[in-house]
Amino acid sequence: MAHPDRFLLAGVMGWPVMHSRSPMLHNYWFKQHHLAGTYVPLAIRPESLAAALRALHALGFAGCNLTIPHKQQAMTIVDEVDALARSIGAISCVVVRPDGALAGTNNDCYGFIQNVRQEQPGWRADAGPIAVIGAGGGSRAVCYSLAQEGAKEIRLLNRTFGRAKGIADEFGGPIRALPWEQRHDALEGAAMVVNTTSCGMVGQPLLDISLDKLPKTALAADIIYIAARKRGNRTVNGLGMLLNQGRPAWKAWFGIEPEVTPELRAMVERTI
Repeated sequence: MAHPDRFLLAGVMGWPVMHSRSPMLHNYWFKQHHLAGTYVPLAIRPESLAAALRALHALGFAGCNLTIPHKQQAMTIVDEVDALARSIGAISCVVVRPDGALAGTNNDCYGFIQNVRQEQPGWRADAGPIAVIGAGGGSRAVCYSLAQEGAKEIRLLNRTFGRAKGIADEFGGPIRALPWEQRHDALEGAAMVVNTTSCGMVGQPLLDISLDKLPKTALAADIIYIAARKRGNRTVNGLGMLLNQGRPAWKAWFGIEPEVTPELRAMVERTI
């Protein structure tokens, strides 16, 4: 449990980052648990990531979350990487040890699967092919968790084919990389599609993909859920993933495992 005389600090590092709803989420928990502290957005350029992470201890931060584009680069900076993050090849959460050492873990797997199960209790990873769009740190966590949950076929698409192929070669199993030119056809017969790219975020271009071949029975997760919902598909937006991955982060930083309440979800949803 955190010391009552200490002002608690945590944040999220990304570039860009000011669109993030993470501060709203974490500051809600500070208020709910009557703790003096704050969670701040930290706009960090990739070339400044090492210096920013190393400054956390001196500034009194308990840790931070990482978002696009820092999740893989951080692997080479932190002092410890747990087995899960090592398997995924990306870090989503950094914990600052009392001696200043930086420990990296990945809560995206937990957040992603918890979100899907909460929103779609009958969901099964082995219900049919799953198309995953993007090949960054978030994609690695999604592909890893889907494979762990028993997915039989994961069609991985990315604008740069080499990055998708790198994940498929590294993880193996059900993951198969497909050229970006096949992105429309890759949705044919899919039981689920997941967008892990930044496309659709504030200030970013829309995702260039046609949903025409996506079955009406397919589940659409994350940013493309708006277009998919209009077609009548079942949808899961990325909000629940954000909310759920924050819980183990708080446990590691402050010794508290907060709850994702309907009030919290409604508060954040109003800003989307």
